[in-house]
Amino acid sequence: MKEIARRAKVSLATVDRVIHNRSGVSEKTRSKIQAIVNELNYQPNVLAQRLALTARGRIRLAVLLPAVSEETAYRQAPLDGINSAESEISQYGIHIERYFFDQGDSKSFAAEAERLMNYRPDGFLFTPVFPEEAIGLIKWGEGADIPYAVINSAIPDYDYSGYIGPDSFHSGYLSAQLVDYCIDDNDAVLIVNIPGGVKSNYGIRHKEEGFRAYFKDNELPNRLISFDTAQTDYGGMAGKLLTLMKKEKNIGAIFVTNSLVSLVARHLEQQGLDDIILLGNDLTQENIAYLEKGNIDFLICEQPREQGYRGVMALFQHLVFSKEIEKSYLTPIDIITRQNYPFYRN
Repeated sequence: MKEIARRAKVSLATVDRVIHNRSGVSEKTRSKIQAIVNELNYQPNVLAQRLALTARGRIRLAVLLPAVSEETAYRQAPLDGINSAESEISQYGIHIERYFFDQGDSKSFAAEAERLMNYRPDGFLFTPVFPEEAIGLIKWGEGADIPYAVINSAIPDYDYSGYIGPDSFHSGYLSAQLVDYCIDDNDAVLIVNIPGGVKSNYGIRHKEEGFRAYFKDNELPNRLISFDTAQTDYGGMAGKLLTLMKKEKNIGAIFVTNSLVSLVARHLEQQGLDDIILLGNDLTQENIAYLEKGNIDFLICEQPREQGYRGVMALFQHLVFSKEIEKSYLTPIDIITRQNYPFYRN
């Protein structure tokens, strides 16, 4: 800009007015400056301009995610994606504040959402495990004109500004199709929810709905049996599952709606039940171990790392370059087996 001002023999303020198309400059001077701008192929530093507009001189993002634990190890993948995105954009003055809630406790979500709102970020990313509390957070963001994006699961019939994640219904539908390929008409299919409370999660509910819809749409004779348990420790879960499977002797396949399929795989291994098709979700280390041994036949994966990464980058590009956040970016639904898992990027 100094070079443009020197060549045009005008002040920096005049150059600034022309570049940003503001008034107060004669047409003759404007044309002269524009010609020099074109000659030098000058491009404004959009990033510097955006950062200058913030009172802090940097952009603050916030993420609100379920805490990672032994039971929710798959939650590490989106966090890894967020960390990767931050490492790429931190040099531009971008900071990400992280908030974690207990995915079995709506009060924990509400408390962490309150902390996020008090932080008042320039944009935020979160997983809407609890619909009522999630909608409250969304409405706060919209009222404060703060952009947001949602990952992993969606609240149905809600008009998001941006969703990044799978179509959970079709994920369940695909799981049922795989089962159908592997069983006979007289085989029963067990649908397992561990813990049973996860069905309050819309993503889990839609997977089960999709699974059941496949059998209904294709008028299949197989009986679908539900097994819900609040116990996530192996001993408590296995005892109840053993009782059920002694009663139901013609189970040909088991579908676990979340990542805890390794618990069922351990039970089948200990009982020597190697002829039952088992599939579940997410490429955790525990699931990989049983996939390698053949106790798990299929894992359905939906690129959780990419969800976290893409969510952060969508907010960054919106805030810095005014790029619209994509209304709905549906991640692929991948089928993982013992043969192809080493080549899969979670």
